[in-house]
Amino acid sequence: MAKQIFRLKVNGDNYEVFVEPNRCLHEVIRDEIGLTGTKEGCGTGDCGACTLWINGAPVTSCLMLVGEGEGAEVTTIEGLARDGELHPVQKAFIQHGALQCGFCIPGMIMSAAALLRDNPHPSELEIRQGIAGNLCRCTGYTKIVEAIEAVAAGSR
Repeated sequence: MAKQIFRLKVNGDNYEVFVEPNRCLHEVIRDEIGLTGTKEGCGTGDCGACTLWINGAPVTSCLMLVGEGEGAEVTTIEGLARDGELHPVQKAFIQHGALQCGFCIPGMIMSAAALLRDNPHPSELEIRQGIAGNLCRCTGYTKIVEAIEAVAAGSR
């Protein structure tokens, strides 16, 4: 398949990439732009490891072709930090030991941050529903839920 130019805005920065149009968005962000925080787990949209935001909405980027990112605001895990300061969800995951191998964590944090942005004071059930599309094989979810609850409690 012939390569094409795609213009992407990722974490507020503009990029032009020359790639095949059948490449997944997360692949291009990792391999061409060099932002390696977003991971691919399953490649079928089931695990949530590749979750990033398109115009503020969490999406599984392994199901998106690079062209679907054109004209959109794409935010990756690297884009959550501001001026060298980690996002509150990133800090809470560290403080509460809500990460182990780290593979699922970028997608989990992206889902949690979107949940808290849209619902600053979720119940435990709402938190569990909010991260239901993100699978973790290491933590058992308890510390992840506690970290998200801590951020919600701190915003009251």
